[in-house]
Amino acid sequence: MAVKKSDIYRRIWQGCDVLRGGMDASQYKDYVLSILFVKYVSDKYAGQPYGAIKVPQASSFVNMVSLKGGTDIGDQINKKIIAPLAAANKLSGFPNFDDSGKLGSGKQKQDTLTNLIAVFEDPALDFTRNRADGDDILGDAYEYLMRHFATESGKAKRAVLHPRRS
Repeated sequence: MAVKKSDIYRRIWQGCDVLRGGMDASQYKDYVLSILFVKYVSDKYAGQPYGAIKVPQASSFVNMVSLKGGTDIGDQINKKIIAPLAAANKLSGFPNFDDSGKLGSGKQKQDTLTNLIAVFEDPALDFTRNRADGDDILGDAYEYLMRHFATESGKAKRAVLHPRRS
């Protein structure tokens, strides 16, 4: 069975919840979408020599999961997952998963990244069975986040401009 977009959106928002408080929404969307991207391309293209995206051996989502709980998880995600995937496909723009200013340091960063990966680890979120041609799951996920953040931002602005009266 194909993954439902509502399930993807729910997972995306759970990922945002993991990162809330440490950085601005415009920044944590990059982390959430990057993890979703690694999950998606790993499910769709890992082990396929002629896939649309090359997923280097030992740089898939499964390998990212194996980094959970490690004291140097951010650095390892950058070096073992993101860098090889970016180099193999000439990609750029990934966030720094070892940024202590955004993700905290030490145990806080370790727990934050471990929890973020766990959100997308659910076996129900399996893109190998998604075969819809022209279905832009990643584009839809990005648009979902942009709409949701715009809505939340508008609510916050309205609350400041028009506070409730008691």
